[in-house]
Amino acid sequence: MMKESPRLKDGRIDLSLPRWDQSTFLGRVRHFASITDMRTAFTSNRTLLSAKELLNQYKLKQEPTGTTDEQIWRAKKLYESAFHPDSGELQNVIGRMSFQVPGGMILTAGMLQFYKTNTSVIFWQWLNQSFNALVNYTNRNAASTVTNKQIAFAYVSATTCALVTALGFKEIMGKRGNPIMKRFAPFIAVCAANFVNIPLSRQAELSDGVLLFSSDKQQISESRLAAVKGIALVAISRVTMAAPGMLIMPVIMNHLEKKASFMKYQRYHLLFQTFMIGCFLVFMVPVACGMFPQNNTISLKALEKYEPEKYKKAVEMCQRNGLPLPSHLYFNKGL
Repeated sequence: MMKESPRLKDGRIDLSLPRWDQSTFLGRVRHFASITDMRTAFTSNRTLLSAKELLNQYKLKQEPTGTTDEQIWRAKKLYESAFHPDSGELQNVIGRMSFQVPGGMILTAGMLQFYKTNTSVIFWQWLNQSFNALVNYTNRNAASTVTNKQIAFAYVSATTCALVTALGFKEIMGKRGNPIMKRFAPFIAVCAANFVNIPLSRQAELSDGVLLFSSDKQQISESRLAAVKGIALVAISRVTMAAPGMLIMPVIMNHLEKKASFMKYQRYHLLFQTFMIGCFLVFMVPVACGMFPQNNTISLKALEKYEPEKYKKAVEMCQRNGLPLPSHLYFNKGL
């Protein structure tokens, strides 16, 4: 049986921790499967606000008599699926991580189905990058100093990169007479755009660094190196999330479209691809999010080598707080 997070001394649920042990891959997958459950994206605002209120009551030990642990876990799931973890504000539906499956399946299917004309490529890549920009903005760090101008620049840059990559790859493969390879143009474009969009969206972290904490959550220093690591891990996760559907479906469709029985029902091809992509994403969204620990680490040796001024600050802060010098410090890698 998968281990749940430890309880408080009085046996009550510790709401500051995820339900499942985050030191294991399966624990992280189960955690993200819960908060990215697409069914929660269609939960009414009234129900979501009631869940938030129940959690506030539970923190004060004022919850209604007879409230069960499962009701608290359910409320916590709804809260984490819809409210910003820093500000506590209700997020817009389309930008929530719980909307990744329905949003992603429609956009991915559209990119894979309509790849033959340049107009279609431009429209679907633009729509996909607009969706990604909204997700990045909705889930941004509340303390981030990134301006609207910088966010707009990241959006335009990622969209341009995606379009140039998709159209260029499609043109090159067309000249080489390889039709199946043209189907992979959307995936190549998505990969390229992710490695442009995410760093630009989080450029403040690259210039100022992210906060580093000790194991007991005391702020110790900042690090640009940790920001680079966090952004790289998120980019890898995003690409991994999209990869199975965008790599396997072109092969499946290329095979099926050679069969006369399948081609009789062309009007249903988009519906078929959308359903199949949805099946991939239901599995891949929590797997990709859980690939790397949310509270990631950076070694003090790396800090000493590449950011000596931040290492010095960390040493001084530990001495000031009477803490032993740790081998690693923790930071939030983002999503």
